[in-house]
Amino acid sequence: MAELQWNVATEKAYQTGVDKVALFVRDAAGDYPLGVAWEGVQSIVESPEGAEANDLYANNLKYTTLMSAEKFNFTIEAYTYPVEFEVCDGSVEAETGVMLSQQTRKSFGLVYRSTVGNDAEGPEASYKYHLIYGARATPSEVTNESVNDSVEPGSFSWECNTTPETAGSYKPTSHVVIDTARATAAFLAWIEEQIWGGESVDPNLPSITEVLSQAATLV
Repeated sequence: MAELQWNVATEKAYQTGVDKVALFVRDAAGDYPLGVAWEGVQSIVESPEGAEANDLYANNLKYTTLMSAEKFNFTIEAYTYPVEFEVCDGSVEAETGVMLSQQTRKSFGLVYRSTVGNDAEGPEASYKYHLIYGARATPSEVTNESVNDSVEPGSFSWECNTTPETAGSYKPTSHVVIDTARATAAFLAWIEEQIWGGESVDPNLPSITEVLSQAATLV
């Protein structure tokens, strides 16, 4: 019989950082065909909502509990953003160098990487790739301040909500997490070439169904 173990170095895991952020503007066909690097991202805060219990009663007793639908929201904080994000933030270049705000906001996908460390292998033992689908940014507040004796760069913040997409036999979702410590090397090579681009493919965000199919096939 096995006994529970504590203080195992490889099990003392922690997650830090955010890097390799990529933006994928959704096209009219519903695909995410061409990714661009997003520099200057300070943080991405995941804020799931819903999944709240709703108790039902009958015959003076608790009959059952229904759970409300779960929503995946997140917030991006960054010092800057790629030009391609302007259409996602409701801006359109009407004429060269002339931008119009309050326009239709395009849906987008987002990919970023977080680092997983542990006591045995250090702060970069493995990584997690976060794939977000069906996102839309809501209007955000921008503050322009006078320069003074304590200069700080301005930053941007966008609260975003998502619409879940098909996930094969599973419930629709907006968020896929790929753990490099557990996924196969063949699948990781495939997904990294897709989202970052390579010699044979431009960076793109494959559908959740394709991600699941490749993960099952590339073993």
